Amino acid sequence: MPATSLEAPRGAVLLVQGDGRQRRTALALTLTGRMKPTSGTVHWGREADITHLRRHSALIDAPGVNEPEQHLSVKDLAAEDLALIPRKFRDRTRPKAWLVKHGHSEIAGKWTDELAPEPRLRLLTDLALANPDVDVLVVDSPDRHSDDAQDWLPFLQRLAAGTGRHDGGHRLTVIAVVANFPLDWDGATAQVGDIPAVPAPAPEAAPTEPAVEPAPEPATEEISAQVPQAQPAAAKPAHNDESQETL
Repeated sequence: MPATSLEAPRGAVLLVQGDGRQRRTALALTLTGRMKPTSGTVHWGREADITHLRRHSALIDAPGVNEPEQHLSVKDLAAEDLALIPRKFRDRTRPKAWLVKHGHSEIAGKWTDELAPEPRLRLLTDLALANPDVDVLVVDSPDRHSDDAQDWLPFLQRLAAGTGRHDGGHRLTVIAVVANFPLDWDGATAQVGDIPAVPAPAPEAAPTEPAVEPAPEPATEEISAQVPQAQPAAAKPAHNDESQETL
């Protein structure tokens, strides 16, 4: 993945554009601490420990990673995801009752692959936020479900502002990794590969007479996120009130 730098505040949506599905998913995995960059840093607030980032973040709908399987019922998806919540936060409510309690009664009897973009996002983010430690949501390629950003972007904005949940909520950091920016988007943006590569030095001409060997130039450092392999998520709870994530 090309060298990339970004900051995402609490309470607003950051759109990050990246070419290629695998590149977008690699970035989403990195921003949630599921993949460790080979160089550079990624952190939430002032805490640089990647396990801290994993505890406070959730990866949403990543293709080939944690997107709902085809022909999976909404009720079964809820049962699977709720079972992954840390035990001390786990709701004892049965999946169907949980869906009704959280405003999903209209889709409780449907299959996940027949859900429209916004109900799909509402369900997946509510399931992630059933873990109260989660403060960062990274949504992988929501625009693959609809070319019209109005089908998913306004909901993410409400979610970031703390008004997008059936039972209220608090302000969140929301990052959406997309194939293209919506034409009318005037909010925060970043781009995969926005740090330019260091150009290779021009070849030296052959000397016509003995010359003094020049001193080597200092090495150039850059922040990058190159991720060869995913790392498992940690589930140990912690508390942090910081409001910024930086890659």
